[in-house]
Amino acid sequence: MTEQKKDVIRETDAEAIRLARTLLRGARFGALAVIEPQTGSPLASRVGVATDVDGTPLILVSMLSAHTGAILADPRCSLLLGEPGKGDPLAHPRLTLVCRARRLARGSSEHAQAERRYLNHNPKAALYAGLGDFSIFRLEPERGSLNGGFGKAYLLDSADLLTAGPIVAEIAASEQSALDHMNADHLDAIAVYAEYFAKAAKGSWTVAGFDADGMDLLSGDDVCRVFFPQPLQAARELRHVLVDMVKRGRATDQT
Repeated sequence: MTEQKKDVIRETDAEAIRLARTLLRGARFGALAVIEPQTGSPLASRVGVATDVDGTPLILVSMLSAHTGAILADPRCSLLLGEPGKGDPLAHPRLTLVCRARRLARGSSEHAQAERRYLNHNPKAALYAGLGDFSIFRLEPERGSLNGGFGKAYLLDSADLLTAGPIVAEIAASEQSALDHMNADHLDAIAVYAEYFAKAAKGSWTVAGFDADGMDLLSGDDVCRVFFPQPLQAARELRHVLVDMVKRGRATDQT
């Protein structure tokens, strides 16, 4: 039985990590599983999702919700990400994360950053984000399980899912000004990123977030993920990479 189980799990490679990070960064909702404190039974519900700069999932939840009380009582939880498409829903990739939830203190710099990231990714949540009974939690992944479709199962650790190092704080400090500049002055370039690099349909694309690996784009309810050719080593590299990418996309379109 042990050998059979090992055969089911494939060796985690760069392609699997990229797919897992795509599912993680692109998610706007997920299924959160918690432990019901009164009974010890599992309790699952749907929550809105974004990611912090390092890739940690963020949720914005009401303190009146059963799942919020559950993670305050016991921070162990699991988050399922991935949307089914046409045909068999089990043929589409999904990512399950085993996490520990941590509530962010309102008024802290950490909360301000997380709220900014969350609302950039889920702008409709601005209607209730400021209400006193809503809190932001970081769901800090301990490990993950990726199912890329039939026969494509992988186990991942937190290092496969998250970005670490000084680059995280560097991008967090300069991200919003870069987003505002791109969305105000360079919508034509953003369209190139979406249509050429992500193969997305034409739309009113804007940038919702930057991180060391790439950027998240929104058009209405649609999300697409664009990876940089190479991960950034310093935040100052962002402008150069964006310029090179749009040149490459436009040059290809003209050939």
